[in-house]
Amino acid sequence: MKRFWAWGALIFGLLYFLLPLIGMTNFSLKMRRGVYSFDAYAVVLSDPRFQETFTYSVVMALFTIAFGVLLVVPTAYWIRLKLPGLRPYVEFVTLLPLVIPAIVIVFGYIRLYNTSSWLPLTGSVTGTNILLMFGYATLALPYMYRSVDTGLRAIDIATLTEAAQSLGAGWTTILAKIILPNVLVAVLSGAFLTFAIVIGEFTMAALLNRPAFGPYMQLLGANRAYEPAALAVIAFGITWGCLGLIQLVSRLQKGAQSPA
Repeated sequence: MKRFWAWGALIFGLLYFLLPLIGMTNFSLKMRRGVYSFDAYAVVLSDPRFQETFTYSVVMALFTIAFGVLLVVPTAYWIRLKLPGLRPYVEFVTLLPLVIPAIVIVFGYIRLYNTSSWLPLTGSVTGTNILLMFGYATLALPYMYRSVDTGLRAIDIATLTEAAQSLGAGWTTILAKIILPNVLVAVLSGAFLTFAIVIGEFTMAALLNRPAFGPYMQLLGANRAYEPAALAVIAFGITWGCLGLIQLVSRLQKGAQSPA
C-alpha cells in the first residue's frame, strides 16, 4: 500500500509539472497554421532584441558568479576555520533574500543609490550595472553559500590549512590552490544556480531599467502569442541545462575520486 501511494504521488507530481510544459511546447510549434513548425523559435532567435538581452544577461551572470565566488568562498572558509560560533548568524543573513522580496531590495537600492544620494550609482550605466550585479548576487547568496558550505563540510579544512602553512603557504595560496580545488564541484553547483537565477530574473532588471532577458520575456509576452511560448521553452531548457551540468560535474568528480 505504501508503494502504491509513493508511486501515485510521483506520477501526480510528474503530471503536474510535465503537462503544462507539454502544452506550452505544443502551442509554440503551431505558429504555422495546420502544421507543426519551429517558426516561432526562428523568429525569437533572429530577433536582435533577443540577442542583445540574452548576451547582456549572460555577461551579468558571469560577473555575478565571479563576485559571488570571491565573496562566499573566503567567508565560508574563515567561518568554518576560525569563527564557528558565527555560523548560525551568517546562515540567517544568507537566508534573508528568500524572505525579503526582490522588489523590496531593489527599491531600497534605488533609494540609497539614486542620483541625489551619497553614492549615485544609478546616475550612470556602469554604476547601474554594478548595482544590478550586487542585486543578483544577493538573490543567489542562499544557493551559493549553501553549496560552498556543504563542500567545505566534506573536507578537513583544518588539517589542509595546517599542512599548507607548514610548507610556507600564505592565505591566498591556501584559498586558491588548496581549498578552491577541493570544493570546485560545490562552487560550480552554486554558479549554475546563479546563472539560472540571473537569466530568469525580472523585477530588479525592470526597475533599474536594464536590457536584461527577463524584461524582454515579459515584453514579448505582452505583445505576441506564439513567440512567448517558444521563449519560455528556451528559458526552461537553459535552466534544466544548468541543473544537468551540476549533475554531470558531480558525477565526474565522484568518478575522479573513486579508487581505480
